[in-house]
Amino acid sequence: MASDASELARRLAREAEAVCRYYLSNGKRAGRYWVVGDVHNTPGRSMFVRLQESPKGPAGKWTDAATGEHGDLLDIIRHCRDLRDFGEAAEEARRFLKLPRIEQQEAPKPVRSVAPAGSQESARRLIAISSPIEGTVVDTYLKRRGIARIHHGGSLRFHPRCYYRPDEHSPTEIWPAMIACVTDLEGRVTGAHRTWLDPDGFDRTRLGKAPVHTPRRAMGHLLGNAVRFGVVDDVLAAGEGIETILSLCYVLPTMPMAAALSANHLTAMLLPSGLRRLYIVRDADAAGDAVQATLTQRAEDAGIEAITLSPRLGDLNEDLRIFGLETLRAALRLQLVPEDVVRFLHPSTLAAE
Repeated sequence: MASDASELARRLAREAEAVCRYYLSNGKRAGRYWVVGDVHNTPGRSMFVRLQESPKGPAGKWTDAATGEHGDLLDIIRHCRDLRDFGEAAEEARRFLKLPRIEQQEAPKPVRSVAPAGSQESARRLIAISSPIEGTVVDTYLKRRGIARIHHGGSLRFHPRCYYRPDEHSPTEIWPAMIACVTDLEGRVTGAHRTWLDPDGFDRTRLGKAPVHTPRRAMGHLLGNAVRFGVVDDVLAAGEGIETILSLCYVLPTMPMAAALSANHLTAMLLPSGLRRLYIVRDADAAGDAVQATLTQRAEDAGIEAITLSPRLGDLNEDLRIFGLETLRAALRLQLVPEDVVRFLHPSTLAAE
């Protein structure tokens, strides 16, 4: 039985994308992963299925970031078809493997050794060849989003010709990009986040991002890690988006902060030892509500005080752009613990502006 399961799993792994397209049809490919809501084919972005073998593991392995569940393609078939046991799942897998397959053109092999696409090593290389953002289109992009003073501490970089590929069948495009360093709690680079930008102007419908389907993508090892601004002592503010957190940095430049890059990753973000108070920077949507509840419970279980910072509109960057700096500062003053108002929103900070 075990050898049969292993052989079926290997054969399915060779057809990982075909399996996902057939059984998880409500998802879509995102780089080297198939992204869907859950193992029951619910629409969403919580579950990631690895489509190719990589240093992280074999093809076909999946993880649901929302629940922590994981497994292989046989598990997907069993859950998706609501089958009772391995025997039924194996029978369904054998039936699937006999279906005709659309042949995919094999990608040309690289002529020189390169880091695997999407790996931690390729993320580190991208960061290494990037440059400071000052005086670049990144600087312009953030200022147009209302972030006139940028307190990023070197966590943001600029690449003038960053590759963008819509999908595996499309030609590679080149756009300037804001590169954000993803690090673990020890400060080691584990990944990179790219925001491709429009070099020709500011389109209000895109807020300065490049006119591509997915102007934001991440690479490397993200789960538990974040883009960090400042060194954590006993207080930390954590949220989803980079621009949201930078808007808060504009008001509270000395408070340590972290951008987890998505709601699911914020829920799973590792909390530093010695943390006494966590400000959860909430987005005003259903995902933000779920993050607030889950992360609050995680913090309280660890003996950490959790306080939510809520926007008036969709997120803090929207508040900053629509209402301005002083209105955002006044709203945050009411939500901060009084001792943190004194500590982080003090007269010297205001004078520096």
